[in-house]
Amino acid sequence: MTEAVILSIRDVSRVHGSGAAAVQALRGVTVDVAAGELIAVMGPSGSGKSTLLNIAGGLDTATSGEVFVEGTLLAGLSKTRLAAVRRRSVGYVFQELNLIPALTAAENVALPRELDGVGARKARAEAMSALEEVGLSELADRFPDELSGGQQQRVAIARAVVGPRRLVLADEPTGALDSVTGEDVMRLLRGRCAAGAAGVVVTHDARLAGWADRVVFLRDGRVVDEAGPRPEPEALLGGASR
Repeated sequence: MTEAVILSIRDVSRVHGSGAAAVQALRGVTVDVAAGELIAVMGPSGSGKSTLLNIAGGLDTATSGEVFVEGTLLAGLSKTRLAAVRRRSVGYVFQELNLIPALTAAENVALPRELDGVGARKARAEAMSALEEVGLSELADRFPDELSGGQQQRVAIARAVVGPRRLVLADEPTGALDSVTGEDVMRLLRGRCAAGAAGVVVTHDARLAGWADRVVFLRDGRVVDEAGPRPEPEALLGGASR
């Protein structure tokens, strides 16, 4: 693969607590994700999937090892620099979505850009472009409680990909959705990666993981297996099972 590596996780471990109460969430995990690549992370509950995603996005820090996002080493960055990396390089689709109820869809999507100092007009234009990408531009002025669960999920994805971000992290983005809407969400993430982003998706659904280029399996905080490459979409949408 000749594409640039967007996310590089090198021998990362994460220990919560200390002494007898210490819990090792990750143990020497190494994962690289290149531009254009979508990987799925699977494993049983407590295997370290969400911890890995949080460390990849700078929401948590590794106890040991290194994390690079677009060549920037996250360890040692000030809170201000780290926040800037998250706003400019990393889009996060939270399991709970975390949309702000008092803001419209467009305002939710534009918010990260405005927080990064982008003018309101340009931020709105970028938000509208991202909403168009997920097929929701006509609902830009609706509030979250006026949208269906699937539409809210699309708004969350638009917020994650707005602007120049090249790393998209999604924690169970299809967990509360029906199978058809779940496949739509994975198709959107797949398309974003095809346009040059790198994506990491935590999922329990093996069918949806089939949209990824690689599947990384975690158990007890360790990478125990990897699988790939991704089947062709036609096979995912009703091809004969083997």
